[in-house]
Amino acid sequence: MSREKIHTSQAPAAVGPYSQGNVDGNLVFSAGQLGLDPATGKFVSDDVQDQTRQALKNLRAVLEAGGASLSDVVKTTVFLSDMGNFKAMNEVYAQFFSEPYPARSAVAVKDLPLGGLVEIEAIAIKPR
Repeated sequence: MSREKIHTSQAPAAVGPYSQGNVDGNLVFSAGQLGLDPATGKFVSDDVQDQTRQALKNLRAVLEAGGASLSDVVKTTVFLSDMGNFKAMNEVYAQFFSEPYPARSAVAVKDLPLGGLVEIEAIAIKPR
């Protein structure tokens, strides 16, 4: 196994016993990213679009630290605290990805860490 831990100060530190991401061969796996400001560790706002935008910026930072980019993402999972926020999240999400879009799952969960509104994780394939 050639797994390497990803760590970047451009994304929030892990809030538990996990890595921001891992690289194994040409695959990059991110941990779920919340809408936390990496400098303060606080949510950027109480708005789902603001949190989505920051979560995707954090995701981009983790991927880049692992040698990939958002354009290399093949699968995302979006966790929402309320499926009523799906449309608002999706509007921001569409600003970060382009054709061919990654496969995606979006689910509503009872709670997210630290009371977040959205959490996004991804799998990417590093360019050769």
